[in-house]
Amino acid sequence: MAVTTTASVREPREIVNVPAIGKLSITTSSLRFINSSRHSKPYGLDSSRRGRLSPNFCLARRRGNLTVQTRAFTDEAGSRDPDLTAGPDGSLLATGDWIAASAVLALAATERGLESAGEGETIRIDVSGVGAFDTAGALLLSNFKGRLEKAGREVAFVGERDEHRILLREVTNHYAPPPPPQHRSRFVDMLADVGRTMIESGRDLVAGVAFLGQVIAALGRLALHPGRFRVTALVNQIEQIAFKGAPIIMLMSFLVGAIISQQGIFQLQRFGATSFVVDLVGILVLRELGVLLTAIMVAGRSGSAFTAEIGSMKMREEIDAIRVMGLDPVEVLIVPRILALVISLPLLTFLASMAAIFGALVVSWIYGGITPDVFLSRLKDGIALNTFFVGLIKAPFMAIVIGVIACVEGMAVKGSAESLGRQVTTSVVKSIFVVIVMDGLFAVFFAAIDY
Repeated sequence: MAVTTTASVREPREIVNVPAIGKLSITTSSLRFINSSRHSKPYGLDSSRRGRLSPNFCLARRRGNLTVQTRAFTDEAGSRDPDLTAGPDGSLLATGDWIAASAVLALAATERGLESAGEGETIRIDVSGVGAFDTAGALLLSNFKGRLEKAGREVAFVGERDEHRILLREVTNHYAPPPPPQHRSRFVDMLADVGRTMIESGRDLVAGVAFLGQVIAALGRLALHPGRFRVTALVNQIEQIAFKGAPIIMLMSFLVGAIISQQGIFQLQRFGATSFVVDLVGILVLRELGVLLTAIMVAGRSGSAFTAEIGSMKMREEIDAIRVMGLDPVEVLIVPRILALVISLPLLTFLASMAAIFGALVVSWIYGGITPDVFLSRLKDGIALNTFFVGLIKAPFMAIVIGVIACVEGMAVKGSAESLGRQVTTSVVKSIFVVIVMDGLFAVFFAAIDY
C-alpha cells in the first residue's frame, strides 16, 4: 500500500491507494482538518447562517478505476464568493466557490459576466480559479455558456480540473434543452398515422402466420407421438367454449332471428309477400348471420379468455417454467385451445342457426299469422342443402383465426396489468374485425363459384 501526502494551506489531505480484488482499485481522498477553535461548531454547519451546508462530493467513474473524491466541509470564514470577471486577454475568469449554498451570488455573477464579455466571436471561460464546485455551479456555468452561444459566440471552458470537466459534461448532457417541436400539417400527420398502422398490420400478419406455422408443426409432432397429446386439456376447453357458451349464444341468436322476422314481416306485408319472410330468414341466418354472430360472440367470450389466461401465465413466468421442464408451450397451451375452437365453433354455429330460425318461427306465428307447419314447409322448399353447409364451412376457418389471434396477443403480454388489459382488448377487436373480413371474402368466393 502506497501512501502519498499532499498539503496545501487550505486543504491538507492524505491520499491512500488500496488495491481491490481483481483489476479494480479504489482511490479515497480522506481529509484531515487543521485543529482550530473554529471547528468546535457543528460539522459542516455554519452557526452564523443556520442551515447552510458547504459540502462538495464528486464521484467520478473511470475505466478500470473507481475514484471517489470528497472535499472538506468549509465554514463561512473559509469560503469565497463566486465571481465572473473579465481577464486581461478578453477571457472571463471564474473564481470563488460555485456551490448550491452560494447559488444566488453565482447567478448574479453570471449576469455581470454577460456585461463583462467582450465583443469577440470567441470567448474563453477560465475556471482554474474555481474552488468548491458542485452540480449547482456547473449548471449555472453551463447555462451561462448557452446564453452566450445563443448570441452567436463560440464559448469554451479552459483550465478546468478533472472534477470540473466531469460535472460540466454531465450537467450539459442531462439538462440539454429539448429540440424544438416540429410543426407539420395535419394532413402529413394523418398520412404518418396511416403508414404506421399499415406497418403494424403487416407485422401482425407476419407474426400470425409464423405462429400458425408453429401450431402446424406442433400438430405434426403430436401426430408422430400421440402419447404427448393432452386429451384432458382438449375436453376441458370444449366444455368451456361449447357447453358453457351455448346458452348465451342460443339466446342471442333467438333474439336476432325474432327481430329479423318481425322487421321482414313489417316490410313485406305492404306488398302481400309476408310468406317470403321464411326465405329471408333461412338464407340470411344459415349463410351469414348464424356463423358470423357465433364467431363474434366466441371471439368476445373465449378469445378474450384465452388471451387473459396465457397473458397471466406469461406475467407469472409460468410459460418459462414449462420450457424449463422440457415441454413445448405450443403443444401444452396452444394446440388444445385451437383444436377446441375448431370443434366447438361449427357445433355452436348449428345451434345458433336453429335458435335463430326458431325465434323467427315464433314471431312469424304471433306477428305474421304464419303457422309453424307452413313455416317449416316453406323453409324446406325454399332453402337448398348447400345454403346450410355454407355457414358450417366457414366456421373452422374463423375458429383458427380467433384462436391464433387470441394466443398471439396472450404471448405478447408484458409484466404489467396494463399490458394484460391492452392485449385482451386488442385480441377481441382484431378477432372481430378479421372474422367480418373473412365472412365477406367467403361471401364473394361462394358467389363466384355459384354455391
